[in-house]
Amino acid sequence: IACLIGLQIRSPFYQVETGLMALLKHCLELEAGNSTSILSGYVDHFHSIESEDVGWGCGQEASEVLFGGSGFVPDIASLQRWLEIAWERGFDALGSEHFNRKIYGSRNWIGATKCAALFRSFGLRARIVDFGPKELESLCLSVPGSSKRKVVQVYGPMDKYILGRHYDAPLAGSRGDENSRYSCMRLGNNLGSGSGNNVLNKCARKNKGSEVLVHWVWNYFSDESLSKSGHHSVAVSEKPPLYFQHDGHSRTVVGVQVKHQQNGTQQFSLLILDPAHRTAALKTSLKENDGWQKLLKRGVHTLKKPQYQLCYIDPGIASEGEMELLKRIDSIFLEF
Repeated sequence: IACLIGLQIRSPFYQVETGLMALLKHCLELEAGNSTSILSGYVDHFHSIESEDVGWGCGQEASEVLFGGSGFVPDIASLQRWLEIAWERGFDALGSEHFNRKIYGSRNWIGATKCAALFRSFGLRARIVDFGPKELESLCLSVPGSSKRKVVQVYGPMDKYILGRHYDAPLAGSRGDENSRYSCMRLGNNLGSGSGNNVLNKCARKNKGSEVLVHWVWNYFSDESLSKSGHHSVAVSEKPPLYFQHDGHSRTVVGVQVKHQQNGTQQFSLLILDPAHRTAALKTSLKENDGWQKLLKRGVHTLKKPQYQLCYIDPGIASEGEMELLKRIDSIFLEF
């Protein structure tokens, strides 16, 4: 580890002097209509480099965005070595078998579980949420040979979403992670009595399909002082961005917007950075307030994939006892 610390290379990226989030905040404030937007804090965007990682590096680049503001972000090769070290230390041991515990120097695509393993090995409380069809529920809850685990202790504010039973199950339909196994926690009707559980139960019953995902993202970025109705506003959250994955691609959710329609309905959009978009193009569109919506906004109607996965990081540093628990990748399952 000491050797890697000395040899690792800082990942190059196109630096925006005022910051992309500041430019995006300004554009959102200029928008017409009654809306509320919430953005994560400082974020650096890492785009794919045609001669190096186009077509396979999006997972690593989405991971790099989560390092935003840390002062030093390792390049992809260094991240690959850090991931191998995480595997050697026992993080995501079952998932590492798919790669034979070797990824350095390869062009293997990685997903949210590998991102979680990487951050957990640094002592960060990386969590995964799966959104999928009801068929995935049976896959998670009735895998032959699976065994129950103890309920995961609540450590962070988003752990109110961890409900139900704990099992090992393969994640279906994600490149590079097909054979990964994780603890799957089902959100269902048998909810606890806590206030967070009651709120989520109401949300799950009211919303269908991709609305479940966007409402979850809203709840992640917002707090009690923010409202989905009332007046046009743009707020900056203290929450870090979200690693956003579907089959074949990884992006980063850096915020969420709700527009209040005249008929009383609410129209949600995710604000997403895509490593396929060059940072210079994003900067230009935001500075000129022209065309940035097509690059950054993704409405509910665009979420057409059958399955999505998010990785988020709860605040704080894990204790020594937590580190052992974090070695086994677990997931929260929400019916999509």
